[in-house]
Amino acid sequence: MNLHRFRWLSCLACLLAGPLLTSAEEPLVLQFDFARTNGLIRALNGVNKGPLAPGGLLDLSTSQRELGIPLIRLHDCHWPNPDVVDIHVVFPDFNADPGRAESYDFRLTDEYLQAVRATGAQIVYRLGESIEHTTVKRFAHPPADADKWAAIALGVIRHYNEGWANGFYFDIRYWEIWNEPENRPAMWSGSDADYFRLYRAAAGAIKREFPHLQVGGPAVGASGNLTTSGFEPTDFVRHFLELCRTEHLPLDFFSWHCYTDDPLELVRRAQAIRRLLDENGFAHAESHLNEWNYLPDNSWAPLARDASADRRQACYAAMAGPPGAAFLTAALIELQSAPLDAANLFHGEAGSFGLFNEFGRPQKNYFALRAFDLLRDTPRAVTVVGGRPGELAAAAGLDQVAGRAGVLISNFSEARSKWRLEFQHLPWRGPTVVECRFVNAENDLELVRTEMLLPGDQALLLQLPRPSVALLQLRPGETPPENTGAK
Repeated sequence: MNLHRFRWLSCLACLLAGPLLTSAEEPLVLQFDFARTNGLIRALNGVNKGPLAPGGLLDLSTSQRELGIPLIRLHDCHWPNPDVVDIHVVFPDFNADPGRAESYDFRLTDEYLQAVRATGAQIVYRLGESIEHTTVKRFAHPPADADKWAAIALGVIRHYNEGWANGFYFDIRYWEIWNEPENRPAMWSGSDADYFRLYRAAAGAIKREFPHLQVGGPAVGASGNLTTSGFEPTDFVRHFLELCRTEHLPLDFFSWHCYTDDPLELVRRAQAIRRLLDENGFAHAESHLNEWNYLPDNSWAPLARDASADRRQACYAAMAGPPGAAFLTAALIELQSAPLDAANLFHGEAGSFGLFNEFGRPQKNYFALRAFDLLRDTPRAVTVVGGRPGELAAAAGLDQVAGRAGVLISNFSEARSKWRLEFQHLPWRGPTVVECRFVNAENDLELVRTEMLLPGDQALLLQLPRPSVALLQLRPGETPPENTGAK
């Protein structure tokens, strides 16, 4: 085939793959400069909850392993009837002796953590209880004895890190004290002072016995308000940091949450919280965004008790569908340059907010995280020019031997859909093979088409209407034989 005709047909096929374009629409340009590397693509694709779903009937281990999850936080595991991880589960009788192995019941939690570690992920162990949306709260209360609660926490650490009580050597680094103690009464029935008393006792005890471990919290759901003039932390956050500073309490990581419909809010909050920690003398403390997700229309109203079933279903469908997939991808790309040490999506299990439906089938948001992990197969980040912050995000990378390249694009909310992708300074000569995969209403990251870009014109026209995700995998192609004109 004539090479120029092959190139023209390739571009035509690419354009026809999406909705028809008006002739007046000029393509926007994204430039990828593979000669300008910029560190590594960071593994911010952690999740909450391990692969064993409630009831013992779903094991999502294979699918979670395929995401390359670096860090799994253990919170709300097996919710709404948690039977693993929580303090009341592993230490069912608070009157028992925390120094005796027989006071603990680790059996189900052992199985759960073994499955988590088998995915290849490290663990953030949340010491505390799961959320209780019910009218009656059974466990979301301050412990009657904070020092004894701290002693129980030490028993849990010994079991999973030092083999105590027929335990394990998981080397769990991060130990978090409670979750959202300002979220009342669903997560905490006590006062600020009650939580501060618990944190003082537990953080101090853990750090004294295990000085090499990282202890932190408070996993706040409400960290503060972003304003035009800066960031105003909540009274709870301000008083917590003051407590840790004045009493020299351990704070190896500060954890916080954000559910939003704006990917840039995650970035702005990460920047604000880093400044807040630094200003309060905690420059060493890591910042963990360890709950986040897409919240359609930035409103919890569709998920309230009085919301209609249709409204609730539509909200969860958007979260798990193409809008959620595009949001997650955009957020993971935008957060690459944010002052953030770890991130954990809520969550990686089945059901509402999760990556799988109740039957264990991966949803669109799962394939978004899969696309991000595949991008990390080319981990050397390269310079990208032409994105639209908060609307259209793009990232690209090279593998370690410069034999492959990857490009990930998320059109979360950009109305224009026609793009010209310019691949500059690819580290090989000759043609380039581009394999195109999409996450959208029709596609779940399967290979849709393969393009051949010829030397001297390594650009591609791409149709990417909102909301959707594109993963392009580039590699050297064989140089076609010279055209002799023979028929």
